[in-house]
Parts: sequence; C-alpha cells; structure tokens
Amino acid sequence: MNFQRGQKREEPEINLVPMIDVLVVILIFLVITTTYSKFSELEITLPQAAVVEEDHVSDAPRMIDISVSVAGDYTINHSPIKFTSIESLRDALRSAAHNQDNPIIVISADAKATHQSVITIMEAARTAGYNQVTFATEVTGAGQ
Repeated sequence: MNFQRGQKREEPEINLVPMIDVLVVILIFLVITTTYSKFSELEITLPQAAVVEEDHVSDAPRMIDISVSVAGDYTINHSPIKFTSIESLRDALRSAAHNQDNPIIVISADAKATHQSVITIMEAARTAGYNQVTFATEVTGAGQ
C-alpha cells in the first residue's frame, strides 16, 4: 500500500563527507610516517685533453710522473718501485721530488687499474704534503 501517492520519492545519495575525512586522515598518516632521504651528488668536472705548447720548460715546476699498471705495479718517473704501504709510497714520492716544495704529481693509471690504487697514490701525495695532483689523459679522435 502506498499512502504517499502524490509525493515523489527522494533519490538515495552517497554522503562523501565521511569518505573525505577518512582520506585526509590516511594522507596525514602517510606524510608523518614517510621517511625522506636526501641524496647527495658529487659534482665532478671531468678533465679535457688538449695539446699545449710549452715555451718555458725551465720555469715549470717539477713534475713527478707516477704510473699504475693493471697488476697494481707502481713506477715513479719510469722507475719501478716496490709498494708495501702508503708510507713507503710517500717516501718514494719525497725522494723523487728532490727537496722541491710542491711538485705536480701526474697520475697515469691504466684504464683497468683498480680505483683503490689511484686513491692510494692520492693519499700518499697528501701525506707527503703535495696538493697538486693531476691525471694524465689520452688524446683520441681526429688528431691522430
């Protein structure tokens, strides 16, 4: 029996307010419990190889060329040295400098040499008090 003949039925509607309240609470929970990690980057400027004309060779500071092979063998100014520790490498660098204050250390490492061997040279130069360290690069391209 329908006693409300002349009246229209109300359409049922979904109340969105409780759903929005629940979503806000979930969002607040996620923001509070999320851990933010800061990623730091190393800004590295890679060396460029170029041919430079040397006019005043006698005015240039003394350079010590130290090379590392794939096997981890070290040479200073084309003379092989026996590597036992960073201190022995430091002493070899000091003897190659011949009492010069701050020579330029040129590291020539094989492409397949370990990174640790290069870091070892840099650490030996630092402990010897030499802060001018550079890397030898190989020129490739149309010039050859």
